[in-house]
Amino acid sequence: MDVASLADLLHETAEHHGAYEAVAPPHDWWDWYAAYFDARERGSNSDEAAAAAGRYMTEVKHVAAPSTP
Repeated sequence: MDVASLADLLHETAEHHGAYEAVAPPHDWWDWYAAYFDARERGSNSDEAAAAAGRYMTEVKHVAAPSTP
């Protein structure tokens, strides 16, 4: 991935994380970002990746948001 593509993905990730962070208890943002990145690299669209990141946070990190995007 080139630098411009990585920057675009980081920006997209930050936008989607904002919705999660607004409703989630305190957490390490990098855990959510990593799960989102992983899902995007495996071919998920942005909504699917956000859902996958939310599931990861709930199932693996035990950080449950009332409404996971």
